[in-house]
Amino acid sequence: MKNFIQTIKDIWTIEELRNKILLTLGFMAIYRLAAQVPLPGIDILAAQTALQNQTSGGGILGLLDMFTGGAFAQASIVALGIMPYISASIVVQLMGIAVPYLQKLQKEGESGRKKINQITRWLTIAITMVQGPAYITNIYNLIPSSAFYISGSLFWISSMVILTAGTIFAMWLGEKITDKGIGNGISLLIMIGIIARFPSSFMQEVTTRLTASQGGMFMILIEVIAWLLVILVCVYLVTAVRRIIVQYARKTVAGNIRNVAGTRDYLPLKLNASGVMPIIFAQAIMFAPALLQRSDNSVVSAIGAEFTDMFGLWYNVLFAFLIIVFSYFYTAITIPTNKMADDLKRNGGFIPGVRPGKDTAELLDRVLSLITFPGSLFLAAVAILPAIVVKFGITANWAIFYGGTSLLIMVGVAIDTIQQINSHLLNRHYDGLMKKGTKRKSVA
Repeated sequence: MKNFIQTIKDIWTIEELRNKILLTLGFMAIYRLAAQVPLPGIDILAAQTALQNQTSGGGILGLLDMFTGGAFAQASIVALGIMPYISASIVVQLMGIAVPYLQKLQKEGESGRKKINQITRWLTIAITMVQGPAYITNIYNLIPSSAFYISGSLFWISSMVILTAGTIFAMWLGEKITDKGIGNGISLLIMIGIIARFPSSFMQEVTTRLTASQGGMFMILIEVIAWLLVILVCVYLVTAVRRIIVQYARKTVAGNIRNVAGTRDYLPLKLNASGVMPIIFAQAIMFAPALLQRSDNSVVSAIGAEFTDMFGLWYNVLFAFLIIVFSYFYTAITIPTNKMADDLKRNGGFIPGVRPGKDTAELLDRVLSLITFPGSLFLAAVAILPAIVVKFGITANWAIFYGGTSLLIMVGVAIDTIQQINSHLLNRHYDGLMKKGTKRKSVA
């Protein structure tokens, strides 16, 4: 504990790092403040009551409300949060596989990245223009006409402009955190929204256990211990790698006519190379079966009803299957084994016992396929864990923190942010957050 406190002091002594952290905290505070500002023109109490009743039972709308930090149920100016930007990023990434123009931009380095970011921003506005009317229509259907101070097209236009501006503002905050602050800004905004729901969800669970005589404080203690163990498993899932030994050939330094001994290194292949993207893709697909509930056919409607309950059996069976499929899909499109093999060959590296080039690419692809299977199973297990713990009497809002996208995002973003802070400390000869000791001696 003493070493940890000393490390915090070391962080504060580095002016650049201190300013980055303060700037990041400031931008996140602004985002949370914006989430409390309601849309104008409606009885906000009536809208919030209706929306909170709609999202309180968990389900897909409950997840959306969690990712926006409660802004969805608050009828806030940032009710759509950063999710349209996430959707646009996914679409652009997938289009990069099939669209030659985007493939060309991906190879142009920094200039290409800027153009892709600009395309993503415009697509974010387009997606907001689709999600915004759906959100406003939902409000219209939930509250009576007497709750509207502004009616007709004026309310529609003003709300659309405000919701679009709110999403763009959230996107701008995320990009500024990435450029000027510490960590990935978009991920941090999602994480801070999830964390904002944590205290109320936990207190609801505590109240239920104490007032309903369901185990009392003893059960709460068991739940907290189980939750910490799940976090530990998630940390291992996010950080686990399969190391492939790489040998670099001996080199001759020109002018000095001397040999430099070859070095041995390793190539880390992550057990879960796709991160939380398979869960995000799978959840997007899970919206489609739920639409069947609106069918006039009673059988089709009953099938659709099975997929509206995120804690139901068939919902989670299909959800887990889609996560496994998308884990392979996303890993295949984001980990270019052929390029990795070419880079090794170009830099004089090779895997012992394997010929450089095609054979190396085939080995990397085979190893990646083998480790993706257990990784996808672990990811699917963590994703459906909330549905399992609910069966043990845990409330729906607290169960969401036992797994799924929310917990994996919190763990992944926390690890990424800590690694960035560590890099700042190590570059200035300080030990990182998870190291012992305080200062490191520089090597002359």
